[in-house]
Amino acid sequence: MFIDRMVTEHQFSRESLQALFYHANKRQTILDAISRPAEKTKSWADYRNIFIKDARIKSGVKFWLDNADALARAEQEFGVPAEYIVAIIGVETLYGRVTGSYRVIDALSTLAFDYPPRSDFFTRELEQYLLLTREHQQDPLSHKGSYAGAMGYGQFMPSSYRHYAVDFDGDDLPDIWNNLPDAIGSVANYFKSHGWQPGKQVVLRARPEDTLDSTIVYNQIVPPEHSIGGWMKAGLKPISAVPSETLALAIKLDGALGDEYWLGFNNFYVITRYNRSHMYAMAVHQLAQAIVLGYQADGRDHE
Repeated sequence: MFIDRMVTEHQFSRESLQALFYHANKRQTILDAISRPAEKTKSWADYRNIFIKDARIKSGVKFWLDNADALARAEQEFGVPAEYIVAIIGVETLYGRVTGSYRVIDALSTLAFDYPPRSDFFTRELEQYLLLTREHQQDPLSHKGSYAGAMGYGQFMPSSYRHYAVDFDGDDLPDIWNNLPDAIGSVANYFKSHGWQPGKQVVLRARPEDTLDSTIVYNQIVPPEHSIGGWMKAGLKPISAVPSETLALAIKLDGALGDEYWLGFNNFYVITRYNRSHMYAMAVHQLAQAIVLGYQADGRDHE
């Protein structure tokens, strides 16, 4: 039983946990939402249209201008380009405007106890949530987030918060809910911790040859393990020159004009550590590219 383990392993008060879960509510809307995530129900063309919009791009440029100092410092310290930090926050919460309306305790307890397919994962996240709220002396009933229990500007799960959230403004509290420097630094630290390679490409369009066996393009979320040279021999050629020994994963997406083929590099895989979806990573990448163009068009140089 969950309460027994929290008492035994982490010395929580049984009475306090019983009182907490008395106030936690099972939410059917949470169970409905997790059964139909956009990454699994939409085509790439439809999914892309959700995020690559003029309004989101313009808001991203404004977010960058408003938080230029923190973004520049994060880019320098963690090696992650500002546009990718901005794009993550733009995709996740529309730059903090949509951070979720579910109580985190309701989301995590519903999914831990009433969603068998991922019960183990959400039980661990519930454990991490109770630990972090105790560590920071926060009321576990107070935080709101997504239907999956993700929190703050960057939508960190509790385990991600405890591992990767940083205090980026020196006030001794990593506050991803209300503090933009902390949210920016935490996203950058997450990427760095998962292996982001500064200055390296993210993804590149590829052209399929008639000889390509499309069944070898698995779209699995795995680290790049085949070389560009190997993909070229298989019939998938990048549209611009890339060292043949560079490792890449092959991606096939159903775009508005038909099938799209891409070669994703290590940094593309790193983005999928945030959300295990090729469409998600591609949306982040393309939003980042649109934002940086808008930022440059505003007349400001990007370092």
